[in-house]
Amino acid sequence: MAQLHGNAPTNAAPEGRAGLGRLIGAGLILVSVVLLALGAYLGPYSYATSTQGKLTVETCTVDYKYRSSSSSTSSSSRKRTKTKWCYGTFTTADGTTKDLNAELRSDALYQRGDVLDALKTGDTSYQQDHGWVGAIAVGCAWWFGALVPLGMGILGITTGFAFGGPSDFRRAREAASRRLLGTVFVMIAVGVVGFVVSLLVMFFV
Repeated sequence: MAQLHGNAPTNAAPEGRAGLGRLIGAGLILVSVVLLALGAYLGPYSYATSTQGKLTVETCTVDYKYRSSSSSTSSSSRKRTKTKWCYGTFTTADGTTKDLNAELRSDALYQRGDVLDALKTGDTSYQQDHGWVGAIAVGCAWWFGALVPLGMGILGITTGFAFGGPSDFRRAREAASRRLLGTVFVMIAVGVVGFVVSLLVMFFV
């Protein structure tokens, strides 16, 4: 009887961890759905619902911000970030609307009189227009990124993998088929590669 009582917790532990793994897997799948929705909203949808036009540059400035990289307040521990802003007159593509006090975050410091393709995304918010290629690249970055938690979520749901270290992974691998593991690894690899490529497109477009 003493041996039976001693073995009960050992036999119950994997089942409890498997339940936790399925719960984590469901959460990761939910995260992937949110990322997919954000990609659609921040990419193609935002571009389609924005107003296209031109910004005639009046002036450009650089905004410097400092943030501490540790609890120390010494200047050596503070990191400086800089953001370029351009100000001027925004005119819609049909020429019916003008905003004399438009400002947008730019990728360079432009000269007075330069004309930039711009998007009006809100009542007073503007951004540079990188076309449909840029908008789709933004969406793809989120969509490919969603493949990583989706793959891990599927693995957690089907095998109970709870990210508990090598032993937990071995148990999950024994419970999963080769086809499932192959699918999960391909999803993660495609997600990572696609995310990096999308970022490169966003950078160079």
